[in-house]
Formats: sequence, structure tokens, C-alpha cells
Amino acid sequence: MSNKIPFSFIVVIGLMLFALFFGAGNLIFPSMLGQSAGENIWSANAGFLVTGVGLPLLGVLAFGFSGKEDLQSLASRVHPLFAVVFTTVLYLAIGPLFAIPRTGSVSFEIGVKPFLSDNSGPLPLLIFTIIFFTITCLFSLNPAKIVEIVGRILTPIKLGFIGILVVVAFVNPIGNFQAPSEHYAVQPFFNGFREGYLTMDTLASFIFGIIIINAIKEKGAKTKKEIMIVCGKATAIAAVILATIYTSLSYMGASSVEKLGRLDNGGAVLAKVSDYYFGAYGGILLGLMMIVACLTTSVGLVTACSSYFHKLFPKVSYKTFAISLSIFSAIVANIGLTQLIAISVPVLTAIYPLAIVLIFLTFFHSIFKGKAEVYQGSLLLTFIISFFDGLNGAGIHLSSINNFFNAILPMYEVGLGWIIPAIVGGFIGYGSSLLRVKFIPNHPKLD
Repeated sequence: MSNKIPFSFIVVIGLMLFALFFGAGNLIFPSMLGQSAGENIWSANAGFLVTGVGLPLLGVLAFGFSGKEDLQSLASRVHPLFAVVFTTVLYLAIGPLFAIPRTGSVSFEIGVKPFLSDNSGPLPLLIFTIIFFTITCLFSLNPAKIVEIVGRILTPIKLGFIGILVVVAFVNPIGNFQAPSEHYAVQPFFNGFREGYLTMDTLASFIFGIIIINAIKEKGAKTKKEIMIVCGKATAIAAVILATIYTSLSYMGASSVEKLGRLDNGGAVLAKVSDYYFGAYGGILLGLMMIVACLTTSVGLVTACSSYFHKLFPKVSYKTFAISLSIFSAIVANIGLTQLIAISVPVLTAIYPLAIVLIFLTFFHSIFKGKAEVYQGSLLLTFIISFFDGLNGAGIHLSSINNFFNAILPMYEVGLGWIIPAIVGGFIGYGSSLLRVKFIPNHPKLD
């Protein structure tokens, strides 16, 4: 295999994977987490790394392990209808409704807005998003070149920008850690875990995994073992870079509170820190870093979403979808970053646990012999809990239900009450599958 796939290509794939994941929210959320966690930074950061690094890369590996061609075929192990609904919802969330527009709005908020006057109005955002998504569309119309564009060109630029800020922050920290905010005073690990949801990277792993696995196959890997070895090495490279940068950004945020005070969002943290270290040049550095970071993610998402919707509706060309998604995302981006995040939180809270459970069931697929009932039982009970978590995230608190779940489910109050039901549902599903085999031996099986 070493003769087929050179290590240099594995490095490019690893850098590409890092670049695809490290986009709009991945600069903002770790720095804000650091500010909020204060002295509890290391515990909170550990939780963030689980959902921000570990689970997304497990999602990529799950694709290689499953041998499936796309998310819909993987989700068909649950049920064909679930596959279509879940895949479509995920692509809409990670695509034109939330993630793609967010790349444009975040780029503007940090890369352009600081240089504008307070009364500049909505026109600059409109102009910027038109330019940003025009570039995204042009790159996305050449999906075969995405490895070269992202892995060889944009990633080194982005790493250079980020590296300068991170190294300076570590060598010359702004100040000492302060007491954590109320939100991170207790159970900082679990709060950091949930903060990682906002990156959307575990959801994105189902999309980016397709790009990575296909690139590995095209380079010559044929067997499942070969694909997993190459994929494992590439994800290890991406994991080291992601974990290092997230931890550095968290540290930078935590050390900034003493002199800069508590700020409203991660974008403000980055802007103030850049200004502290580099003055006027800090804003330029941060702006370039953010725009390049968001552009790589935007290109990857438009490419993947266009491919999926073209497959779902083959009469509509890939090019038409790429152009349409770019235009639609530019429009949505103009509602503003704050509104986008507020709308996305309850949706992500509801569907994220489903993605996590599906990843783990994929790795245990052979152990329970791929019985559809195991998938169905586990995901059904997971969704029942995560649905009410989503309502809580939307500000709709049903006291009687929340009190009931708090009484019977460990960690429900920190948004992880779905874990035990997921396990119990899997065992219930396995038991029902044994009864099915006993009483309906010729019942058809889902792959």
C-alpha cells in the first residue's frame, strides 16, 4: 500500500480534513469558551475537544469502516424513510440554512465590520456576501480540484495566520486566569461538550467523510483495510492540528479576561486580542485569517450539498444546485450572525445526538449483526430525549416533562440525558429482533 499512496498525499488529505472542519465557528467558540471557563478552562476544553475533534473524526472513520458510499446508504440501515429524512435535514442544517450562510456572516463580522463606521448600514454586508459566495461558487463548480485547492493552497495560508496569533498568545499571555462564569462554575466538562455542538463538525463529518474516502479510493486504496489505514493516519494529522489550535484559542480566551474584561462573543475576543498584540495590524491579520478559514468550509459544504441534492433530484444539474445554494446562502447570511446562531441552537441540540449514536452504531454494526431493530430502538429513544432538549434550547420549557426526565435520567440537566436511553433502546431493539427471528423467520432484513 505504501507504494500506492505516498505519505505526502496522506499529509495533504489530513490538512484538507483540518481545513474543511476548521471554519466559521471554530475560531469563535473556543476563544469564548476560554473566557467563560476561566480557571476551569482545562476541563471545559477537554469536553469541547470530544465534540469538536474526537466525534467529527470518528464520523469520517465510520464512513471508511461502513463501506457505504454516502450518508443516505449508511442511514438506510435504520430504515429507508429515515435515511431520506435524516440525510435531507442534516444537509439543510449543515448547508444552506445554517452553516454555509454562517461562513459568510462570520467572515464579515470579524474580517470587514471592524473597519467600517457604526452607521455603515446593511449595504457593506450585502456587497461582501455577494463577493464571498461568488468565490465559493466558482471553487465549487470544480469539485475535482477541491483536494488541491483546499489541501495545497488555502490550508497553509490559514495555518500561517493562525500560528502567528497562537504562538504570541502562549509566549506572552495577556493575564492570569479569572474565576469562571456562572455557566462554567459547575460541570465545565459537560458544558464544554455541548459547546462543541455549535461547530456542527460531527454533522459535517457525514458530509466531509464522503470527500475524504473518495479521494483515498481514487488514489489507489481498494480494500477496507487500506482505506482505514490511510484514513486513520489522515485523521490523526487533522486531530493533532485541531486539538492544538482549539486548546490554544481556549487558553488565549481564558488569559484575556484580566485585562480585556468579559466580552460578548468569540469574535470580539479575537478582535481585542489581535489588537492587543498587533495594534492596527491585528485587525488585518485576523480578518484575513477568518475569511480564508470560512471560505474553505464554505467551498466544501456547497460542493457536498450540491452533490447530494443532485443525486436526490438527478434532473437538476450539479451546477444549478451549486449556483442556487451559493445565492440562497448569500441571502440568508444577511440576516446577521446573532440570529443565525440563535435559530441553529435548538435544531442542533435535537439532531446532534442522533448523529453521535449513528456513528457508534456503525462501529458496532458487526457485533449485533446489523439488525435494523437495534438502530431503530436506539435512535428512537435518543430522539425522544433530544427533541425535548431542542425545545429547551428554543426557550420552550415544559416543566413537568423536564422534571420527570431529571428524576430518571442521569445528566439530563446538562443535555446528555439521551445517552442511557440510546443504550437501552439498542438492547430493546436487539431483543425484539430475536423475537422476530423466532416467530417470523423469513422477515426481510435491512442491510
